[in-house]
Amino acid sequence: MANDARRGRILCVSFSDISSDARVLRQLDVLAELGEVTTIGFGDKPPAAAEHLAVDSALPSLPQTPLGVAKLALHRWESAEFAAPAVSAARDLLRGRRFDLVVANEARAMALAHEVAQGAPVVADMHEWAPEERSHVRSWRLLVKPFMVHQCAKYLPKMTAVTTVNGSIAELYEREFGIRPDIVRNAAPFRDLAPTEVREDRIRLVHSGGAVPGRNLEALITAVRGLDERFTLDLYLVPGRDGGRYLDQLTGLIGGDTRITLHPPVPSRQLPDTLNQYDAGIYSLPPLTPNHLFMLPNKIFDFVQARIAVVFGSAPETDRLISEHSLGVIAPDATAEAMRATLAALTVEQVREYKANVHRAAKALSSDEDAATLRRIVGGLLAGAR
Repeated sequence: MANDARRGRILCVSFSDISSDARVLRQLDVLAELGEVTTIGFGDKPPAAAEHLAVDSALPSLPQTPLGVAKLALHRWESAEFAAPAVSAARDLLRGRRFDLVVANEARAMALAHEVAQGAPVVADMHEWAPEERSHVRSWRLLVKPFMVHQCAKYLPKMTAVTTVNGSIAELYEREFGIRPDIVRNAAPFRDLAPTEVREDRIRLVHSGGAVPGRNLEALITAVRGLDERFTLDLYLVPGRDGGRYLDQLTGLIGGDTRITLHPPVPSRQLPDTLNQYDAGIYSLPPLTPNHLFMLPNKIFDFVQARIAVVFGSAPETDRLISEHSLGVIAPDATAEAMRATLAALTVEQVREYKANVHRAAKALSSDEDAATLRRIVGGLLAGAR
């Protein structure tokens, strides 16, 4: 008990379903090494947390009420900071609590984290580029983007440390807000797996992720439907918060093609073992926002730890990683036609070679480096707070 009393009290704020948020789960593994962790967010208690304060997942994490929208429209950003129903509910749950360190995941958590910290260090994990998270949506562009810019300009200079997913996005934060984040990629923990054999007559493709409009899943399905019988595609999809409507649309697009199979999602810790039975992971995203353009998603690292080749639509950060380690092939754009042509040119011999390259790169592309960065930041701040 005396030893536990010396452990720092850490609050992790994330307005996501934390138990299925791979980046936050990896973050929590490190935080739990360094202190006693309380999480607040949607969903069930994650394994690494000592305590979880659950926020109703039906509550929006942005000011989407009529009053909140009015505040955004009138640029009353100060009063909009706690207008989001989920943020307001979390504020009530945290009232009167004290922590030695607070971690805010994404810009929408910064105001709450700063208030709750009461002078304790706050680490902001911005994940990606906050102002233009959904700038391809008109309402976001007109109402939410200015609010996010205000939040970043107000709170980022107050943060004790800031992290983000890659160098391209770190440069955006430095240019626009004068702070240089540390890099914590979306890399997955190292898994001691080996590449599976590639059949002479079959290339088994796989995709895992959210069943959310805008993820370009239609292009992947259309591309495979236009390929010959060598190719199969398995989709492990997390249902969106739309009652299954988008999944129903994808099922309709698949039609009766028996080579394309929809599966329920698997927990993130089981994902590499599940993906390991396949040959290549595929992903393609149109560059509708800076986050799309500069993507370095967790799925490329999931594919690496699963020891499967990667087939990605072109983007600067993923192109660099794929080319540096010869992990797979790059489609020139995000269209179904580009993906289909790229896959059609792929041979079994190439897939075997790419899988071998992935196997060699798996240690270097694991989360070890990223965990060390977070451990250095948080461990140093907790030591200074004692």
